[in-house]
Amino acid sequence: MIAQAAPLGAFGGVGIELEYMIVDKQGLSPLPIADRLLQAASDKLNGEVDRGTLGWSNEMVLHVIEIKNQRPSASLETLPAPFQREVRYIDSILDAYGARLMPTAMHPWMNPRRETRLWPHSNRELYQTYARIFDCNSHGWANLQSMHINLPFSGDHEFVRLHAAIRLVLPILPALAASSPLADGHNTGYADFRMENYRINAQSIASIAGQLIPEPVSTCDEYEKTILEPMYRDIAEFDRHGILQQEWLNSRGAIPRFDRSAIEIRVIDTQECPQADLSIAAAAVTVIKRLYDQGSGALLFQQQVDTGTLASIFLACIRDADQASIDHARYLELMEFPGRRCTANELWHHLIAEMQPSGRGAAVFWREPLQTILKHGPLARRILQAVNRDESIAHLQAIYRQLCDCLHSGRMYLPQ
Repeated sequence: MIAQAAPLGAFGGVGIELEYMIVDKQGLSPLPIADRLLQAASDKLNGEVDRGTLGWSNEMVLHVIEIKNQRPSASLETLPAPFQREVRYIDSILDAYGARLMPTAMHPWMNPRRETRLWPHSNRELYQTYARIFDCNSHGWANLQSMHINLPFSGDHEFVRLHAAIRLVLPILPALAASSPLADGHNTGYADFRMENYRINAQSIASIAGQLIPEPVSTCDEYEKTILEPMYRDIAEFDRHGILQQEWLNSRGAIPRFDRSAIEIRVIDTQECPQADLSIAAAAVTVIKRLYDQGSGALLFQQQVDTGTLASIFLACIRDADQASIDHARYLELMEFPGRRCTANELWHHLIAEMQPSGRGAAVFWREPLQTILKHGPLARRILQAVNRDESIAHLQAIYRQLCDCLHSGRMYLPQ
């Protein structure tokens, strides 16, 4: 997302980034041609395509493309149709290469040891440095597709309140958004195996990700001193030229982007179509704003929830998604849930029931996708229902071909 000349205030806009894998149409195996796609769309190869409101860019690996709104949008309601148009346009270009876009957060049978190709063009030194320090030929680096939500802030006061609210919502987002139950051709036992891989992909330098749930802070300066500076020190012996010593090295589930005065949320798996992604974004932003609007008086109570407690809820949700059990009474009280324990699905039922349309047509935008998720489970559960213990490649190909069709046509996935 392009930075603004002056910071927007909290909830003054939203930036969305959606990542998709490029696969061959026939067998749906990863196809490392993102550079060809970008060049075909712009007649030049610089890793970016400007499409006006939206844009495309490269990622670390050649089989992934990102679509994003280039400037913060005042409302999520304006974004589903443009994102869907970009998906279809990209598919039309990829068709000439015998390729298409695949949704979900992980490819179900990719072999990252054999199939990973790093981006070899602009910024390649950055990716090569990551690859030298970490194991980038692994699921934790090469087989992860997600939605990022960027929420702006202006000044310390807004940053601290926004950070505290996001911190409370992060643990339960995988319960709504998990879409990665398969890897290496098998059920992994995790609804959100992407996040299980993401949280340990830099574990050799523990300060980079911490417990995924960010620690509470009181100022921007405190964040710099207690989280960013230790991380830079820890990586310095492996990164003597300082290539990675930037705020985006931070791998927590939500990170401040001080360069653009926004907090970037990273724990949401890519769904089967942009409308589903943006509906989940609407639910997340609504609950974050509700917590933010409790004001400075509630801030201390929000920050007092231990990071370890939030991390335990998070781990339960990446494993069991909507069926995760939450029995932290203080946490549920802060979420205004009328009980001392519940499943994550019950909590989301409660939170989504309080959502109100924020503009004309908003109900049409998010209500049906969220009701589908609440009734039938997150995409991961619907995928496993379709798999039904048949993990043959032919069966997985049939399921993921349907998911590719859902992405292209813009519809929710329900197993037959």
